[in-house]
Amino acid sequence: MSSRYDCTDPSAREAGLRHARDALARGELVVLPTDTVHGIAADAFDAEAVTRLLAAKGRGRSMPPPVLVSDVAVLDGLATGVPPEARALAEAFWPGGLTLVCRAQPSLRWDLGDTGGTVAVRVPDHDLARELLRSTGPLAVSSANRTGQPAATTAAEAEAQLGDAVAAYLDDGEAARADAPPSTIVDATGERLRVLRRGAVPTAALRMVVPVDDEDEPPG
Repeated sequence: MSSRYDCTDPSAREAGLRHARDALARGELVVLPTDTVHGIAADAFDAEAVTRLLAAKGRGRSMPPPVLVSDVAVLDGLATGVPPEARALAEAFWPGGLTLVCRAQPSLRWDLGDTGGTVAVRVPDHDLARELLRSTGPLAVSSANRTGQPAATTAAEAEAQLGDAVAAYLDDGEAARADAPPSTIVDATGERLRVLRRGAVPTAALRMVVPVDDEDEPPG
């Protein structure tokens, strides 16, 4: 049986965060707001929980979820050989709409799917999400919707799609814009940084910090 918490009320927010922490520790799933769309989350280090997340979305291992963390300082615990240019982007745009694809720490015991030895990491620009992340550690998070359905812009929309597959829904009372851009994804595993998906952080803004390749950029 799932529960939805009105996190605009301080007591309900506290109860919701407590339920979410406990649920994630048991390997259950939680829906939380982020600075893009609502996300469905699992403990990144619980392979069975990540499998439940993919199943709830109707998604296979070929589309592994990114990992949300509370602070840029957590990056080195998850990734190895992070180039200085990628670190500079993290310092400039985290918290925010930038996802960095890095080489995963080989010593970590986790299974996010068919990642090819990489991990996609982001710090969300949302106070409630980061508060939960500070108490749980890294979470595997994907958009809170069934594959092929519209991304959930509210906790109620997420609940309508995911139902009792999720233990706790954290509702911040805000509705994300349906046309809000997703995070920009930058590949930091090669010799040069490369934009994999355009999104919330424009290529021009990235290039104000470091050189970045963008194959989808129109010739100018």
